[in-house]
Amino acid sequence: MSSLEKPTACILCECNCGILAELGGSDSRRLLKVMGDRAHPASRGYACEKAHRLDHYQNGRDLLTAPLRRRGDGTFEEIDWDTAIREVSQRLSRVRDEHSGDAVFYYGGGGQGNHLPGAYSTATRRALGSRYRSSALAQEKTGEFWISDRVMGSSTRADFEHCDVALFLGKNPWQSHSIPRARVTLKTLSKDPARTLIVVDPRRTESAELADIHLQLRPGTDAWMLTALLAVLVEEELFDQDFVSRHVVGAESLFEVLKSVRIAEACAHAGLPESLVRRTARLIGGAKAFSSFEDLGVQMSHHSTVVSYLHRALIALTGSFGKPGTHFVPTVLVPLTGGASRRTSPVVSAPIISGLIPCNVIADEILCDHPKRYRAMIVEAANPAHSLADSPRMRQALRSLDTLVVIDCAMSETAALADYVLPAATQFEKAEATFFNFEFPHNTFHLRQRLFAPEGARLPEAEIHSRLVEALEGLGEAVYKPLRDARAIGLEAYAQALMPVLFDPKLSGLAPVILYRTAGLEEAQREGAVLLGIAFKAAMENGESLARAGFAGTPIESAIKLFEAILNQPSGVVFAVDDWSQMMARLGTPDKKFHLDLPDMIEVVRDLAAQGPSARDARFPFVLSAGERRSYTANTIIRDPMWRKKDAQGALRICPSDAEGLGVVTGDSVALTTSTGSAVVPIEVSDTMQPGHVSLPNGLGVSYPSDEPEFGSGKAAGVAPNELTASSSRDPFVGTPWHKHVPARVERA
Repeated sequence: MSSLEKPTACILCECNCGILAELGGSDSRRLLKVMGDRAHPASRGYACEKAHRLDHYQNGRDLLTAPLRRRGDGTFEEIDWDTAIREVSQRLSRVRDEHSGDAVFYYGGGGQGNHLPGAYSTATRRALGSRYRSSALAQEKTGEFWISDRVMGSSTRADFEHCDVALFLGKNPWQSHSIPRARVTLKTLSKDPARTLIVVDPRRTESAELADIHLQLRPGTDAWMLTALLAVLVEEELFDQDFVSRHVVGAESLFEVLKSVRIAEACAHAGLPESLVRRTARLIGGAKAFSSFEDLGVQMSHHSTVVSYLHRALIALTGSFGKPGTHFVPTVLVPLTGGASRRTSPVVSAPIISGLIPCNVIADEILCDHPKRYRAMIVEAANPAHSLADSPRMRQALRSLDTLVVIDCAMSETAALADYVLPAATQFEKAEATFFNFEFPHNTFHLRQRLFAPEGARLPEAEIHSRLVEALEGLGEAVYKPLRDARAIGLEAYAQALMPVLFDPKLSGLAPVILYRTAGLEEAQREGAVLLGIAFKAAMENGESLARAGFAGTPIESAIKLFEAILNQPSGVVFAVDDWSQMMARLGTPDKKFHLDLPDMIEVVRDLAAQGPSARDARFPFVLSAGERRSYTANTIIRDPMWRKKDAQGALRICPSDAEGLGVVTGDSVALTTSTGSAVVPIEVSDTMQPGHVSLPNGLGVSYPSDEPEFGSGKAAGVAPNELTASSSRDPFVGTPWHKHVPARVERA
């Protein structure tokens, strides 16, 4: 590694692959070249093409450089940080004092590698008494979280490196990754004649192209396909009877329903040959080691929560847990998953799962006269005005708030609506970390040091939250000085002095800020201070796993060793080592077994077996998948449209027969209409699509200042998918949106 190359991580998907960035340019603030970091313990030199364009993020034209306050005429004026912190804390505390902390809603706090703000925001929320929050996870994963908690008390990942049969359900790892070294793994699976790759997707994706079996079902019929698959396993006795008898509770209730399934009819509903479904079931049932992964293609479509249940049933009935090549429960530093809370949202009584309010009800929680409605919002590292369903209504909700505070590095669509915009450092101008840590048996963690000092008046979110908490709580030297004195002696003395703080009910909720102010880290790592508290928790809960990774000792000793290793290894560290023999004990259910007897889920499966999919509305004969991941899309992290080498305007993909029927060819424009909006969009005729199915990419439709004639100054490139989605179109159990199944009409423009 040359002196110009600095280790860091890609921020464009959950894998956060380790990369080496060559820095330079006239101002020494350019990412001139990016390559995979071979020293990273998880990605081991792997990186896809998207990381090479990260300079478009770091040097975007719409990055903020000073705090902004909205004037009475709707424009913004720059203010200094002291004024911003004073006025923001006063306005938020006024809402709290008049209506309670429940009226202050928090959205964001992480996502795609920007995770530490979520830790520091907990202190601000504690100071305000703010209990209600949400994030992008509530758009995607809460159905899976809820079902996993009910079935096994835990969430699992899978060992695709050692399985002989792999299933990807509504998942295109070639573009969306989510597993280490995704493209290498897919190619290896595809080329090995002794292994089978199965992909379930309405489109012939890049992953489906590599598959041995592509179940190209009709959009939104995954529940019928899985029901048929499970029914074949039961009918032909392909399930693991020994595993079920020893480790599964309530299988008989599901078996009763599956035995009544008319398999041929269910396959027909899904648009699949029965012979192909039976062949798939036999391969899965006969696998030595079966791994599977479900993702947004099913989690944002019809029957999403039921599909998550059927997927867990497939894992349990085939005994695909607790041995190499199957599913496991990883050791994690920060758990991302959880079950349903006893609390519900204050206005519409929506379920709170993993601490998150369903995104599709947020506008309903604001646009009402209910005395407990949300009256203020803090939005951090997120863009709900663009990313949540029915964007026009979400914008209306945001405008109606008493106070909207946005903490972000760029002038997003949400920031443009704010009363105050607090400019955050970019992800390369602060220390950041990765919390989607699911590797096994060696799990890794990466604290990446900052590459540049923040430009202008931008501040790391840790500093912003510390200033807010100090203004709200009066936190200061009376608490800080004893800890700083102890830190001057050493980490062990500091840890001993810190323990009373962590158990003090008045101070424990403010611990992230206290750590940030007193841990004494060098500037390039300073935001990582909160990790000491996280290391303590890990040492107390997963001491054996940490010890096998080299961090043995008392909880304090183990935590200090881990913390120091995180600080001293800039390419990441293996923090936990696990063994397959531990897996059954990792299940979170009281009896350490899988529980399939979920009456609400079984009732839906029974209804599905007796009926077919609903008929399409004649006004909207197409199904739109809103938000397809492509080669040059990555949510809205990179806002500059010039980062995309191709498909700059985000074409609508449509099959040849539908294009012929409309009389259009690639490059022509069509009018795309749904129940909530309409847009004119160029098309790409593609034989990867099936009749009646069209798709738009994610990450487009954001405004960006540009001199390029193709885009125009301040105009948006492409279509923002959520201008076309409806907040009412959502899963009945957990409220996740049906973005992958939007009724639509396509006409010549």
